[in-house]
Amino acid sequence: MLAFRPPPWKPRPRFFPRPEAADAEGLVALGGKLTPEWLWDAYSHGIFAWPVEDVLTWWSPDPRAVLEPDELYISRRLARTCRSGKFQITCDQAFAEVLAWCAEAPDRQGETWLTPWLQQAMLRFHRLGFAHSVEVWHEGRLVGGVYGVGIGAAFSAESMFHLVSDASKVALVYLTRHLKARGYQVLDIQMLTPHMERMGAREIRRREFLRRWYQAVQQPVQFGTRLEVGRVEPSPRRQ
Repeated sequence: MLAFRPPPWKPRPRFFPRPEAADAEGLVALGGKLTPEWLWDAYSHGIFAWPVEDVLTWWSPDPRAVLEPDELYISRRLARTCRSGKFQITCDQAFAEVLAWCAEAPDRQGETWLTPWLQQAMLRFHRLGFAHSVEVWHEGRLVGGVYGVGIGAAFSAESMFHLVSDASKVALVYLTRHLKARGYQVLDIQMLTPHMERMGAREIRRREFLRRWYQAVQQPVQFGTRLEVGRVEPSPRRQ
């Protein structure tokens, strides 16, 4: 039986320098451990693990990319796909499989930061209730998903994958809508990509991100055991 009780949250991390002390690239620290204690200390202070080759590195970039739930862009076509019944959506039913596909999906081409030891650490974190996944199924087969770390009312989306068109977008829609329904205050996506920018993500300064993050992690919010989404409607047309 796994056992881990998070200590009372404090502004200064236990195992890391303050994230504001990161270098120009956002690097906070090298080395360390992937135990629940280290992961909780990192993620509760806006620091995330990102192995580079065989080196464990910890990051807090400036600026930081976020996706505000009310700013997620859902096209009319994507909304129809969500409502069509083509996909079946679950949460926390296939966490290990989502991790593996995020590391090994065809577009990764054998290169991934999701090393086997990081996958094992995240699986332990999931069993402790701090890491979660949204799964997308088609005809009984897992075809897309997203996973991330949730502490209090703060959620850090780590990675997503798709094996069929739109599956990862559907996973993101359901995750974002669920987080809003549950009362989450910040959805971190770490770094902005053109794809996520088209979906409505944007960058904010690290100071603003950490201010919001520190407030959110102290809130008594739980991810829950079933998705709370409601009817998916398209976003208003962009001007």
